[in-house]
This record gives sequence, structure tokens and C-alpha cells, in this order.
Amino acid sequence: MHTAYLLALLAVASEPVDVGFAQADITPDLTAGKDVWVAGYGPGRKATGVHDPLVARAVVLRDAKAKDKLALVCVDLVGLQYPVVLKIREQLADFRYVMVSSTHNHEGPDVVGIWGATPLVSGVDPDYLKLVAERCVKAVRQAEANLVAAEASYGTAADEKLLGDSRQPIVYDDVLRALVFRRRDNGKLAGILVQWNCHPESMGSRNTLISADFPGPTVEALTKKYGVPVAYFTGTVGGLLAPPDHGVHDDNGRELRDGNFEYMEAYGRAVARLAEKAIDSAEPITLTPFAVSAKPIAVPLENPVYKTARMLGVLKRDGVVWTGDFEQTDQPLTGSDPEKQYGLVTEVAYLRLGELHVACIPGEIYPELIYGKIQEPVEPAVDFPDAPKEKSVVELLPGKKTVWFGLANDEIGYIIPKRQWDQKPPFAYGRTKSQYGEINSVGPDVAPILMQALENRVRATASAR
Repeated sequence: MHTAYLLALLAVASEPVDVGFAQADITPDLTAGKDVWVAGYGPGRKATGVHDPLVARAVVLRDAKAKDKLALVCVDLVGLQYPVVLKIREQLADFRYVMVSSTHNHEGPDVVGIWGATPLVSGVDPDYLKLVAERCVKAVRQAEANLVAAEASYGTAADEKLLGDSRQPIVYDDVLRALVFRRRDNGKLAGILVQWNCHPESMGSRNTLISADFPGPTVEALTKKYGVPVAYFTGTVGGLLAPPDHGVHDDNGRELRDGNFEYMEAYGRAVARLAEKAIDSAEPITLTPFAVSAKPIAVPLENPVYKTARMLGVLKRDGVVWTGDFEQTDQPLTGSDPEKQYGLVTEVAYLRLGELHVACIPGEIYPELIYGKIQEPVEPAVDFPDAPKEKSVVELLPGKKTVWFGLANDEIGYIIPKRQWDQKPPFAYGRTKSQYGEINSVGPDVAPILMQALENRVRATASAR
């Protein structure tokens, strides 16, 4: 630890922050006499074993002066649902805010419902959801017990070659962001938070072994190098941002193809090397005081597949009456009145942690909505060519030091710019069928609603200052 660097850290920190890291195992028990259905791709993929464990990783931040506590949790799952997050929060009521996100892992248990034995049967095991909630609470409480006074630094590194994008227009979020924490008493590392933007689906649809996919090897490599806890969080994965189909090599320089554990581990190590660049170049940042603005919102369910799944009981989630006002969430939907449209209740949040600005987005946001790179002029044949361009996340966040957590507190599917929605023929880009995306989105109005909700949260925080 260089003395000059330590002095720089102390100089920038107007207020100290306490930080604690912990994790808990959430690997399903395959010997319990229940089938475990693996999420992602399609139904009917039954787990046949465990390759590597699934983990809930928690980071607790405490404003040492105000004593405010925040918990940031990420689980190696496809997308923990909002109702489960609310149950986790019930047991952590002494925290100012608890955010629970998912890596969007495609090799863990179904926690949504649509990947069961058949399309007509939910793949969710309520007992497993209860276990996940209990382990998340356990991880947060342990992280709280591990709190130490710390100084933080923030770094970024980018590498477009580590991503593939299978949907036109091709837009990437290739920036990895890292928060590095050093103990205030001796300058030694205390823990690292990494946020990267890629679908954990390097194993493909044929694998039947439970695995955390590439985030597991990424965390393992970073933990080995730095000797401290590492928490991995997913950011932008819509689009479809996924591991590339070329350019990933083993230690001998041999190019690998996805769909196997060798590729998964090599890609995970490649992400870790990118993270090292962000970590080693990180500069001091102040993370206090805390400001939190979070609010439930409603989005209209327009996806016909999801509507059918809900009627069949495959998607088991209460809703509210959609009134056209996304901030109205107090009218429970009861009965089967066809005149009333189902509104899905979810949450958007904005956190201002000193100099750091954090967006919490409840789904798979497209990179176009992060950076404002929505195609202009509009591609011919899209469904809503006159839809206004949504404000981007970087436009809405009032600072340059940023982190965004995708699948934050919920998984509501793809968040697609409305003027790029393309589900009806004729199709954009001269295609003969729709691109992949809309089939796993709640509907075309999700992006405008979420971006407006984020703007409202930022404004609410600014007005409270």
C-alpha cells in the first residue's frame, strides 16, 4: 500500500463509510425427493447434478455518522421476484434500504415459473424460495457483523470483445464497474464489488448440472488474486448481451466454443482480468451520505403468453388494476373481470451514495436505454415509429460515477425502447420474423414507464436535499 495513495484516500473521504461482505449457499438439494427445474431457454430441463454452488452475496454499507444501513444482495438465479424480495425486507426492517438482484443465471432453479416440466406447470418450488429468502437474510446479517471502517475507490474498464449482441441494432454496454474497499485502519483490502453486463448463459440449453455459470469463476479468480470477498452484480443484459461466439481462449491460446464448462471457466477468468484493470486503476470516491428514493410502480401486462401463463397458474403473482397511472398501485385485482387490465407491481429505485449514483432497474434493460443510443432515424417497419425516445439512464443520473443494477428486486423481462418494438409484420431490417426479445417482455410500454419512474426517483431525491 503506497503512502501517497493512502493519503489521497483520506483526503477525499469527507465522511467515513463502514462496509461488510458475506455470502450464503443457496444451492438446491437434489436429494430431497423433488425435481429441480433449471431456468432459461425452455421448459423440461430437469437438474441431474451440481457442478458448482449457487451463492447469495451481500454487501452492507453503513454511514458511520448517520448510522444508516443499506444492503446490496445478488443471487446466482435467473430472477428473484419482487414478492420474495418484500419478504426478505420484512426481516431486515432496521435497514434503510435492501436491494436484492439476480445475476440472471440460466443454470439455476426456476424461480419465476415458466420453466417447469411442461409449459403448463410452474417450475417454482415454494420451499426453495423460502430457503433463498432465509439465506439472503443470513448473508446480510453476517455482512453487518463483518462491518469495518473503510475507504472506497471506483474504477472502470471496457472490452467490447467480451460481449456478443444478437439483436439489431448492435449496441453494447462493455463497461465493467468496480467498487474497491480498503480498511481505514491499515489500508488493506476489505472487499470488492463488481458490476458487469452479460447473460450468464455460457453453458447453453443442453446442460443439466446446477451451476452459477461464468460469475462463479469470475468471483473465484478475483478472490484468489486479491484475497478478499468479491460480490458480483449484473447490470445491462438486454439486447441480447451474452458471451461472444468467438475470441475466448484457454490458457494455451486455443479458441473455445460455448456450451461447456471449459468455455464457461475461461470466459469467467477473462471477465476477472477485465475487472482487475478496473480495480487496479480505481480512484478514491466518497460514498456518504446516503439518499434513497424507491417506490412501487405498476406496469400493464400485455404479453399474451404471460397472460395465459397467469390464467393457468404457471405465473403465480398477485396484481393490481391497471389504471393508466403507473404510480397507482393500491387497487388489488380480484376476480376475473375482463374489463380490468392486470397491472404488475414492481419497483424502481435511485440511490445517491455520496459521489456515486445508482439506478436499480427491475429487469433486463437494453443498452440503448442506458446510453441513449436508440436508433435514429427510426428503422422502417417497427411497430411504434412515432414513439418518443425515452431518456437514458446516463442522462437521468446526475453524475458521472455510476452503477446500475439490472434485475434489481425483480425480473419483469426485457425492457425494450418502444420505438424499436417489432412484433408485427412487416418486420424491421428486412427480416421475415420478429427478432428475439418481445416474447419475453411484459409489453411495449415498460421502457417508457420505467424511465419515467427513474426520472421521478432522481427528482424526488434532489427535491429532498
